[in-house]
Amino acid sequence: MKAEFNALTAGAMERALDMMGRLYSEAGAAHHRERARRAADGLMANPELGGVWLIEVHGETAGYFCVTLCYSLEFDGRFALLDELYLEEAWRRKGIGAQAIAFAAEWSRARSLAAIRLEVAHTNSRALELYRREGFKAHDRHLMTKWL
Repeated sequence: MKAEFNALTAGAMERALDMMGRLYSEAGAAHHRERARRAADGLMANPELGGVWLIEVHGETAGYFCVTLCYSLEFDGRFALLDELYLEEAWRRKGIGAQAIAFAAEWSRARSLAAIRLEVAHTNSRALELYRREGFKAHDRHLMTKWL
């Protein structure tokens, strides 16, 4: 099953925000729709910072993902963050997530980025399995956040 990856447009924003809400709900996290809208609008206005893509299969929206640019001495300068990857339940375990990761990797290589990082819940065994299968390695450290 071949997926297509289409850059998010203003016309598809509500569809993407609905899926973001489901992603956050499944993760037990709060979804702030207007904050997410502003962030997605920012990426559409500044594609040099990354992007959001809808995942389309047979004309249906199967999910979305977001890749952003970051900078780290540890990761040789610029690297990609696979910030979000969500597939609707009906489209999971069909190889579509792996295709999205391959697209993100190619997008990153085209920008001479040295690595892709991501965040995944310790309890999300299906996602962990996918990411490990696609070559991601876990680090023995905590991801921490301070909101400013």
